[in-house]
Amino acid sequence: MRIIVTGANGQLGQELLALPGLQQEGISMLGFGRGGLDVTNLQNCREVVKRYQADAVIHCAAYTAVDQAESEPAEAFRINAEGTRNIALAAREFGAKLVYVSTDYVFEGTASEPYEESGETKPRTVYGKSKLAGEQEATAIGGRTFIVRTSWVYGKHGRNFVETIRELAKTRDEIRVVMDQLGSPTYTLDLAEFLIRLVRTEHYGIYHATGTGVCSWYQFAQAILEESGAAGVKLLPCTTADFPRPAPRPAYSVLRHGAIGRQGMQGLRHWRAALAAYMRG
Repeated sequence: MRIIVTGANGQLGQELLALPGLQQEGISMLGFGRGGLDVTNLQNCREVVKRYQADAVIHCAAYTAVDQAESEPAEAFRINAEGTRNIALAAREFGAKLVYVSTDYVFEGTASEPYEESGETKPRTVYGKSKLAGEQEATAIGGRTFIVRTSWVYGKHGRNFVETIRELAKTRDEIRVVMDQLGSPTYTLDLAEFLIRLVRTEHYGIYHATGTGVCSWYQFAQAILEESGAAGVKLLPCTTADFPRPAPRPAYSVLRHGAIGRQGMQGLRHWRAALAAYMRG
């Protein structure tokens, strides 16, 4: 199986390309960063998918600057919506499966129980609206498509919340972290392994794939400090209102893993176990 990965220089893209043991399973991965594949250019997308005779495309390339998107909506939609349409068209034209990596931001973020795959989407940010538009484009093309929504992603490639807390703990005695946003941390290694399992099936549709369990950013930070051996650093809880941002953050972004269960697939680890494994390196 030949798999093309877009956004190969990002957190998830790098994790996918570094997965061990794929060659033994007959899987070859080919990664493209911005320089090798311009997703906003349909002809470029067609050429790449055709030239490498891809059996599948895992589409990780995205505009992910949540706050910046509020002042650059055209650019966010150009990459997340039009870019996804181009990839989906190329994949369908040459018979490749498509995995589109989406986000919890497609929901309003005001629920009190986990969002179902079939739940009402109501994004409040430009980023969320552009990612939802990407989902709609991918679905409308009518190919063999998986849409995978995830949240609170971290890993060893690139900047993320875990590394930010670890760095702050080296230079500060106190760290303020919001306690009124709930979600599910997701380790890129677990997500990457799930995407490979999924793309080898024919179970097309929408999936929610995050770490199991729920915590606040404050509780997540507590766990990071414990695993780092930096429990002496004082964590101060604060509210979202204390940190106003251009793009509103979801207060509740927990996703129910209904489709994974219905398909009898193996889900992702509990977020605490995954964090411990990540910290061990």
